[in-house]
Amino acid sequence: QVQLVESGGGLVQAGGSLRLSCAASVRTFKYNAMGWFRQAPGKEREFVAGISWNGGTTYYSDSVKGRFIISRDNVENTMSLQMNSLKPEDTATYYCAASGKAVIPTPWDPVEYFYWGQGAQVTVSS
Repeated sequence: QVQLVESGGGLVQAGGSLRLSCAASVRTFKYNAMGWFRQAPGKEREFVAGISWNGGTTYYSDSVKGRFIISRDNVENTMSLQMNSLKPEDTATYYCAASGKAVIPTPWDPVEYFYWGQGAQVTVSS
């Protein structure tokens, strides 16, 4: 069974930084595009960032562009999200996701992803 496990969430003051990590249980995920989504209470799940299988192409939502950095380590089979200059509106549960393809045409669309982690809470206080 494929598992994605997030870690690194927590509470931080506005302007601070956090780093989320996602560990995949299957080594073949180094050939799959992956992404981060988030969901705040009462809101729909939204795209945060995406990365192609080799890390050569990255995508960001406008709300996090310039503040967040997505990366992956295909040797360790992990993906990370470095979050800087955090704002209270970044407060949400963050989900790691993996697709079944190396490159996906619409990485911001949740339907492109087959596997999801359990979520990590990020809370940014003002």
